[in-house]
Amino acid sequence: MTRILRLTFWQWVFLALMAAATYATFIRVVYGLGGATNLSDKFPWGIWIGFDVLCGVGFAAGGFTLAATVHIFNLKRFEPIVRPAILTAFLGYVLVVMALLFDLGRPYRIWHPLVMWNPHSVMFEVGWCVTLYTTVLALEFLPVVLERFGLVRPLKWMRISLIPLVIAGVILSTLLQSSLGGLYLIVPRKLHPLWYSPLLPVLFFVSAICAGLAMTIFESWHSSKAFGRSLEISLLARLARVLAVLLLFYLVMRFLDVAQRGALKLVLEPRVESYLFGLEISLMLLPMLLLFRQHVRRNPWALYACSVMVVFGFMTHRLNVSITGMEAGSGTQYIPKWTEVAVTLGIVALGFAIFRFAAKYLPIFEKEGAGEAAVGQAVSPACCPAQGD
Repeated sequence: MTRILRLTFWQWVFLALMAAATYATFIRVVYGLGGATNLSDKFPWGIWIGFDVLCGVGFAAGGFTLAATVHIFNLKRFEPIVRPAILTAFLGYVLVVMALLFDLGRPYRIWHPLVMWNPHSVMFEVGWCVTLYTTVLALEFLPVVLERFGLVRPLKWMRISLIPLVIAGVILSTLLQSSLGGLYLIVPRKLHPLWYSPLLPVLFFVSAICAGLAMTIFESWHSSKAFGRSLEISLLARLARVLAVLLLFYLVMRFLDVAQRGALKLVLEPRVESYLFGLEISLMLLPMLLLFRQHVRRNPWALYACSVMVVFGFMTHRLNVSITGMEAGSGTQYIPKWTEVAVTLGIVALGFAIFRFAAKYLPIFEKEGAGEAAVGQAVSPACCPAQGD
């Protein structure tokens, strides 16, 4: 009893969220989608798709981005943050599958696309990409487990097969990120013009990379606080510089697309859609401007704040596409039921808890000093002078 009372505030919050999510799960199983959600035939996709799936998959993009950076492009300086990024990606996809079990009318048939092929369906491609890339991420993460238990021979085999796995992961993740945007190409008259675009697959892919890099900075910052580790500020500053360039590319493409389609005038209309569009752009524009400044990238708190803004900007865009933009075309209003919110928060809390558990008991992070030594060996003074960011 005494040990229970000694729980921290966040541990109590976690238990409360798990209790609410468990009860919401009971309602979902017993009463179905009608009893557990405010979804309808006019509006069949809510936050379980908009946030749990569309956002969850995007947050996992840091895994394939950093894995390709280190193992394909051979930029070994980023190696200290690859394992946390792959863990984040793996958890992201596992939790996406969990969210799909809640949203599917008959979750016990989730395996059907694997044997009942419909190659003309975008959903078929999404299903296969999620399945295959989750498997690839599990294999990419497996060396961490093998290393923890000292299984030398299997670890050697996994390291030999690492490059093909990373290449497969890049291909599958690219297909998946773009295919999620392609889902909304079939609803040109139902999605608001501020978000409907033939470039949606490209926009989804680029924004996912931005979100993945921002999540890498986000989890690195929190991990350093939770485990008393020093923050890899030199690596994260370089990552932030890349993030700033990608944000610039994304925003220019977004603006030119909206202007070319003649939808720019809709931004000035006093409507909820235009306000949320402005919020979405602001949450991407402000961190982009800040991250082009070297002293911001070198400041841990400023770097963290910028990563949070990018994460929320990405979330706003995905929710605008899946909910705000679809509401405008469907002529209905969707407000999530408390059970939907409870399940979503429970899944997020579970992801944080599993990450903390894995980081505590598995060799996710390099030992103190190893990362800086690796950076020092990889970057010579001639090619990268001091304060060259």
